[in-house]
Amino acid sequence: MTLLDSDLHRSPSAIVLIPVFNDWEALERLLWSLDETFLDRDIRADILIVDDASIAPAPTELKFFSFKAIEKVKILELKRNLGHQRAIAIGLAYIAANLNCKVVVVMDGDGEDNPQDVPRLINCCQAESNAKVIFAKRTKRSETYVFKAFYLVYKIVYKLLTGHHIQVGNFSAIPYQLLSRIVVISEIWNHYAAGIMRGRIPYTEIATKRSNRLFGRSKMNFVSLVTHGISSISVYADIVGTRLIISVSVIVLLILISLGGIVSIKLFTSLAIPGWTSIAVGILCSILMQAVMLSIVFALMILNTRNSYGFMLGQDYYYFVSKLKEVFSREVLSK
Repeated sequence: MTLLDSDLHRSPSAIVLIPVFNDWEALERLLWSLDETFLDRDIRADILIVDDASIAPAPTELKFFSFKAIEKVKILELKRNLGHQRAIAIGLAYIAANLNCKVVVVMDGDGEDNPQDVPRLINCCQAESNAKVIFAKRTKRSETYVFKAFYLVYKIVYKLLTGHHIQVGNFSAIPYQLLSRIVVISEIWNHYAAGIMRGRIPYTEIATKRSNRLFGRSKMNFVSLVTHGISSISVYADIVGTRLIISVSVIVLLILISLGGIVSIKLFTSLAIPGWTSIAVGILCSILMQAVMLSIVFALMILNTRNSYGFMLGQDYYYFVSKLKEVFSREVLSK
């Protein structure tokens, strides 16, 4: 697919990319809120909804809405459910290949990403000369204390395994001039924010407060959240593997020192208890063998990661696209 001439002549200042799976009621309320925000800030924007193979059909009444700042609403339907992260990746690849604008805003469709923060993200892009991705950093979360506790554990594990901090999600603004660099980062197929960081795309953060859902309840369960966390860590698979090899090597060294100490006590002192040496040596040798096997597994994992090609998002995304529907246009309503 190539950039369409019609989109070149009529390019909005912003395209808002929203992945959706069945959350149509929340999305409708979000669109109204976005329209009011854009109207107050004199922002001209199009909406691209990535329908992640929803079971519930998209509302047909969207075409009768009277948005005043939103110019077009399009739905990009996927052939199968892929999850939010991959739906975002496909949406970005589609925009890069077919549309034109100044900035792309990525946000969830449930309203937890506050529409009032969208102009702040766009303005920050301009302040950074459109040279950095702008992420919304959560300063206050609306989840339960149990979720916050597990999220803290996740951040600690993420830091230990990858050596990086992560405090951002999907809510962000991407200068269009950086989009062509982002869609060749295969890691965003697993985790959008971690992929940006792994690809060493310049970015910065602004403080935001998380809002409440506009309708219904979240469909994310504990298993989904853990899977999401593992996906972010998998972006750094080779780094994680290397860190684990170093850790296992330290364990092996400590075991060898311990074995040397046990043998020395047995041979050169009278402190050894009958049978104690053989039991201790057996346990340490068992741990040693497992540690060596883990080192081999991690080494093979790193080699496989380094020698294999990632998913080529920029050229392969269209295999997952079913069709594009334009469900609202102010140009049509004005005729």
